[in-house]
Amino acid sequence: MEYKTRSEVPNEYKWDLSLMYKDLRKVEEDIKKVEDLTPQILKYKSHIMDSSDNLLDFLKLTEKQDRLMNKLFVYTKMSFDVDTKDNSSKSLMMKIEKLSEKLSEKYSFIEPEMLSSSYDKVLEYIKDNNGLKEYEFYLEQIYRYKPHSLSLSEEEVFTRAVNAFGNCSEAFNSLNNADINLGYIKDENGDDVLLTQSNYIVFMKSKDRNVRKNAFEAMYRYYKSLKNTIASIYVGEIKESQFITNVKKYSSTLERSLFDDDISVDVYKNLIDTIHKNLDVLYDYMDTRAKALGLDKQHMYDIYVDLVKNNTNSIPFDEGKTILFDALKPLGDEYIKDLNKAFDEKWIDIYPSSGKKSGAYSWGCYDSNPYLLLNYNDTLDAVSTMGHELGHSMHSYYSHKNQNYVNSNYPIFLAEIASTVNEVIINDYMYKNAKNKEEKIYYLTEFLDTVRTTIFRQTMFAEFEMIMHKKEQDGISLTEEEISNTYYELNKLYYGDNVISDDDIRYEWARIPHFYTPFYVYKYATGLSSALSIASRILKGSEDTKDKYLEFLSSGGSDYPLNILKRVGVDMTKPTPIEEALSMFKEKLEELKKLI
Repeated sequence: MEYKTRSEVPNEYKWDLSLMYKDLRKVEEDIKKVEDLTPQILKYKSHIMDSSDNLLDFLKLTEKQDRLMNKLFVYTKMSFDVDTKDNSSKSLMMKIEKLSEKLSEKYSFIEPEMLSSSYDKVLEYIKDNNGLKEYEFYLEQIYRYKPHSLSLSEEEVFTRAVNAFGNCSEAFNSLNNADINLGYIKDENGDDVLLTQSNYIVFMKSKDRNVRKNAFEAMYRYYKSLKNTIASIYVGEIKESQFITNVKKYSSTLERSLFDDDISVDVYKNLIDTIHKNLDVLYDYMDTRAKALGLDKQHMYDIYVDLVKNNTNSIPFDEGKTILFDALKPLGDEYIKDLNKAFDEKWIDIYPSSGKKSGAYSWGCYDSNPYLLLNYNDTLDAVSTMGHELGHSMHSYYSHKNQNYVNSNYPIFLAEIASTVNEVIINDYMYKNAKNKEEKIYYLTEFLDTVRTTIFRQTMFAEFEMIMHKKEQDGISLTEEEISNTYYELNKLYYGDNVISDDDIRYEWARIPHFYTPFYVYKYATGLSSALSIASRILKGSEDTKDKYLEFLSSGGSDYPLNILKRVGVDMTKPTPIEEALSMFKEKLEELKKLI
């Protein structure tokens, strides 16, 4: 259901942002409150740590202002997202962004000033002043950075230096998006079609092998032609990261990237080592796919094509909602009762319309509902997307309900677990309720391909990053040839001898944007491993896991992510959760073998 304009969408299908602000007058009132708080906060410059009362009053004021700013930012951004053609919404959003920038500049003194005092002094203040108890973990997180902090003058120079050379990501994005020209290929009908980043995967799923091969070769022809340029940009990114690592006194960029979540380098390496020991199950799956497709030899351009076509009929929104509630029953009565609030309290903006932001997301703030933006189009993918985003929203709902403001935001390391648990449980429900063998094969391969691309492939990316940054740290010259050969050998290792690693795949590294956010991709693999470990136990009827999972959803950011995960029986310092996820992969693979 697609509406031409925002005004044509019935209110019953729109989220209700009036619960945040009834009108623009209320928005302006909160902007005024933010501005009035600024001089009050600035009075504490050079006096934050004078006494426990000063520290508490300062934290209360900054929290009050931060909550107002978050609410303003979320409201104005979401108002703009549903109608990007509305200039008044855009203007208001930009006004809040500009206000945020000004505040950031004014408050640059805060962290250096706080860290100039010892953590022992903070602990003494907490002991003496009961009001600081709710900020205890928040303060601990700040003071963990003391060994890696700089003086105020050093910090100013460091920030200017980073801003001056921090354009590698922008340069790559220009080549990867704005300036990209992949040329034309012939589709299944023999028509010339412009290949783009967005339609590439469509052609890689084509039943016509020539179409897949042509799309693959056209894609990598572009990156091969720019291999030296992109290598220079990527090496620049690595050198910038190493500069920050050295100045901030970390032993490696990997350690620095994991520091925020208090995660050991051993956890990162454990993921890679465990996957290495279980690559045989990926080889087995790729062999099974080749046989099902009737291929003697499988190339890299064959690994995305569906084994069967999805013939699911149109699924209207109300039917999709019914599927979700039936599928998610294993999460328990309390979860289902609270899930109803998303629909009853109008958290969801459902249908596409002209000017509405594409895709889907879950978002909100501590003082709002955890809203969902969808572009529901009556497909099975739309149902799965809704389940995924509801997982995020329920995570936020429980965290905000059970935690104070400073402990309410769950870290990125945990962010995809709740959404993926929902996806796994929905996939299991659809498989068990499939009407025929083809549908069962479809749901099994959907699951298996998710694990392949998220656990195996993202771990390969993570290993590649680790090798590249280590080579730079060890003084090894990172030429294009060195980078491409390293990637190519990893690809051969991960996919095995029965998949031909076509020469063009050596340039795949050159099109991965996540490499410009060092050591981020491993979180996809650990997140799905954790989710599968949790979901498999819930689906087997473990009441203990179900109860602990609700506790997990309620924990927000009240502790370090590994500690929060341990409470639901997932210890990422050990191979067990990854092995449990791969055990589920093996079970599904055996089911697929029987069907085909």
